[in-house]
Amino acid sequence: MTAVVLKGFKNGYELIIKSEASFEQVLVELTELLKKLHDDTKSTKPVAFNVNTKQRLLTAEQKQQLEKVFSVYPQFSIHKILADVITVTDAQEIMHKNMTHFCADVIRNGQIKTIDGDVLFLGCVHQGGILQAKGSIFVLGDVQGILHAGYKDDTRAVIVGKIKDAQQVRIADLVDVLEDETVVQDEDNVVYVNDLHDLAHTQVVELKNLRPKLFAQMGGF
Repeated sequence: MTAVVLKGFKNGYELIIKSEASFEQVLVELTELLKKLHDDTKSTKPVAFNVNTKQRLLTAEQKQQLEKVFSVYPQFSIHKILADVITVTDAQEIMHKNMTHFCADVIRNGQIKTIDGDVLFLGCVHQGGILQAKGSIFVLGDVQGILHAGYKDDTRAVIVGKIKDAQQVRIADLVDVLEDETVVQDEDNVVYVNDLHDLAHTQVVELKNLRPKLFAQMGGF
């Protein structure tokens, strides 16, 4: 059984490592393959390979062993290592980030509450308190402090709900100090990043047009 397969593409090369092969066999065949490529080509132009390990996750030590094989031939290098699988920890983190979390905490002056994903907020943010979420924030509670969605760099995040009493709203790196004329009193507002990379306000009925996927995810309100 061949342990390492070389494929050429328009934009470069990919080395496919068979999941069924032992790693010792992989190292042997990779060494032979790189030597043959080196001997057959007269060009010294650098060549970077994508290494696809398919159903195999390499350990840090195994990655070092691959790099050691490549180091024999300075013109060859690893561009990136890909796999068709991820660790359980990475899978759990992805699921966690894509969840809508429920929070009913009281966030007092000087406190910061961070949510790893979207959040439906049912609690209270006092003045000087900060609720920040890596996703969007949907407000059903009382907010007199600061709301920070898209923390730290997600400009697709939005803030939805009654925010008329909030000190500030933030999305990614943008900040808006709220004034009476900024929000629609006694109605749900949507704060989002517009095409000019500014914070903008609109009514919740516009969310379907602004963020259709998010609108569908939230059940169409």
